[in-house]
Amino acid sequence: MEVTAQTYQQIERAIRKVADNFPAGSDAVLTDIHLQVKPSSGELLAFDDNDEELTRVVIEQWISSGDDFYEEAGNQLCHCLDEVRETVVDKMSVMHPFSFTLVTEEGDTLRDLYLVDDDTVILNRTLLEGLDEELDQFLRDLLK
Repeated sequence: MEVTAQTYQQIERAIRKVADNFPAGSDAVLTDIHLQVKPSSGELLAFDDNDEELTRVVIEQWISSGDDFYEEAGNQLCHCLDEVRETVVDKMSVMHPFSFTLVTEEGDTLRDLYLVDDDTVILNRTLLEGLDEELDQFLRDLLK
């Protein structure tokens, strides 16, 4: 799917609305942000750990998307989180560690989109793909 500029703007606007719930300078809160996407309606919803809705937006391009909808939507969300990371997300008054996760309508985690822990920021899962195999190979080589 060719992503339009309007789609990115709508996602970024939703992320900014989430950040408005945790303004810089206020008392830091312990929570993660759960993003739920619905292909049938094109909705993007954001919730905190207490399942309180933080924002909701309809992204028209997502309505009735293809079979790999969750993968594509996750990639688009990661891209937007990266774009606004320094100006919006890093300024949120949320205690570390915290994350943005992509969840199903039942609340099951599909994918970590953005993970922050003091000095570490992970923006997508491809960074850690294959790490187990590499560590196993390193251990085998080390023990030889």
